[in-house]
Parts: sequence; structure tokens; C-alpha cells
Amino acid sequence: MASDQELPEGTIQNILDQETLKWVFVGGKGGVGKTTCSSILSILLARVRPSVLIISTDPAHNLSDAFQQRFTKTPTLINGFTNLYAMEVDPTVENEDILGADGTDNFVSELANAIPGIDEAMSFAEMLKLVQTMDYSVVVFDTAPTGHTLRLLQFPSTMEKGLAKMMTLKNRFGGLLSQMTRIFGAEDDFGEDAILGRLEGMKEVIEQVNKQFKDPDLTTFVCVCIPEFLSLYETERLVQELTKFEIDTHNIIINQVLFDDEVLESKLLKARMKMQQKYIHQFYLLYDDFHITKLPLLPEEVCGVEALKSFSQHFLKPYEPSIVRGTVEELEKRISVLKLKLKDAEAELERARKGKQKV
Repeated sequence: MASDQELPEGTIQNILDQETLKWVFVGGKGGVGKTTCSSILSILLARVRPSVLIISTDPAHNLSDAFQQRFTKTPTLINGFTNLYAMEVDPTVENEDILGADGTDNFVSELANAIPGIDEAMSFAEMLKLVQTMDYSVVVFDTAPTGHTLRLLQFPSTMEKGLAKMMTLKNRFGGLLSQMTRIFGAEDDFGEDAILGRLEGMKEVIEQVNKQFKDPDLTTFVCVCIPEFLSLYETERLVQELTKFEIDTHNIIINQVLFDDEVLESKLLKARMKMQQKYIHQFYLLYDDFHITKLPLLPEEVCGVEALKSFSQHFLKPYEPSIVRGTVEELEKRISVLKLKLKDAEAELERARKGKQKV
């Protein structure tokens, strides 16, 4: 493990400082706070970037709940901002929505479904093509739980394999495809060449996005977790897969952390804090070259723009327990109270000594 002097800063400031970033993915196990973290990350990026778009690709969308505003598949300006937009998309839309609704496209839709993952990849490709035309400075993805996210990140290779399979079918059964498209009522202008041409047209987008995803100057992945075994295991799996896909990741956010001043006399909380510390230590051992940001467990949900802005301070400086947190005046007041308590205790001790001497 690196020495304390060599440890990367425990904040997400490095992401805000990286002006070249175009794509920021936020992912991890379900229920660890990905939406809250991605929402706050987009708010912080909006302070330093001309325009920011946050996209939810999780079928169980939570962006609307986080910002307390209704979002759709069309980018919507978030209340209280002039340069922060949000949209919620379903990456499993029907292929008819992508390719059209005529008989030919329904035929190709069925053909495409024979290739595992191609429908999801095609819808994601269309969504990225749309986003690229909007020219946002940076795009933040609030992703679904890990397995789904990895499928989306794999979409360029899925599309390439799918197109290659389509071309093989065309070369082997070109005449049959032509006859079948006519059977489905398609005109000659919308035969297999037009369909495959439309799919081929996606290749440029696919290759461009694939190249960008593998460029650490343009893309990074932020892993969100909680200090528990299953979350540690899932994070390790995610980091390994991202490395395999050649996607940069060097930030981990550990959410829902208990600190000493918050457990007080609760035996249950003390036990959980001890358990958490064990896994936090393992995170630091495994990812000593990562920026690890620890966020406190709060007694309430973080919902609404003001709550998100307030909580964002913990993303920019390491969290300090309340016993040492506060203004100089607050700390001086606490010290005065402690001094009075110490004085009372000394007086009580002196009275006890005198009483003992009398006896």
C-alpha cells in the first residue's frame, strides 16, 4: 500500500479538474446511492462546465425523485440551474422505435433479436447519437446495477459482431433476404441493402464512441459502494471488467459510512462501525492508487436540489466528524462547556475528598 503522503486525495476534485472529460459513468451494486452520487456529481460539474447532461439508463428511474422534478426521454432543464439538464431513457426500447414500423424493419427487428444484446446495443447507440448532436460539455450516466451497466459498456463490440453477422447472412442468403423483404411488403428501395445500409451507418457512431470510451482523457467511471462484503466484491468485479473493456476508473465513493461521533452509546451502531472499518481498510488495500471518497450515513434521505447541494460539500473535502467540525466560534463554545464540566467534576471530587477526611 502507498504511504499516506502518496495516497490520492479522498475527493472527486480530480474529476472536476479534468476539463477534457466528455463521458462520466456512475455505477455499482443496487441500493448503494448511485443516483444521489451521480446527481451531486452533475451539480458540481455544472459549476465548472458550460453545459451538463445527466442521463438515467436505469429502468427503475430515480432522477425525478432525487431532483423532485419530472423527467422524460427529452432533455429537461433542472429547476434552479441554467446549464444542467436531465433525461431518463429506457435502454430496452423496442427495435421498431429505432428502425421504424414498416414490414421490412419488423423483419430485421426479428433478425436482430436473434443476436444476443443487439437490441439493447442499438437503442444505446441511437441514444448516444442523439446526445452527440446536442453538444453538451459533459454527460453523466446514472447507470443501472452492475450487470446491466457492463452490457451497455460492451455495446460497441456487440454492435460490431451483430453487423458482421448481418453481413454474413446477406452474403450467404442475399437472394432469399430480398425475396423475404418483398414478401413482407417492402419496396425495392427499402430492401435488405437499405436496411443493412442503415445498420452500417451506425458503425461510424459505434467506432467513434468505442474510441472515446477507451480514452481516459474523455471517459471515466466512478464506482459507488457501501462498506460491506457484497459491495466490496461487486466493486472488485466491476473494476476488473472495466479494466478488461479498457475503460478508465480511478474514483471510488464509499457511501453510508458511520463515524465515531455518530455511534455514541449504541452497541448496534458500534458493531456496524467496527464491521465497516474492516471493509474500508480492505478498500484502501485493494485500491491504494484510487481517489476514495467516504460519505457519512445520514438520518434522512437526500432529496431535492437544496439537499443535494448541501450534501455536495462532502464530495469536495474529506468528511470530518462533528466533534471537530464547525466554525471557530462553535469550537470555542464547545471548549467552554467542556471546561465548565471539568470544573464541576473537580469540585465534586474535592468535596468527596473532604467528606472522606471527616469520616
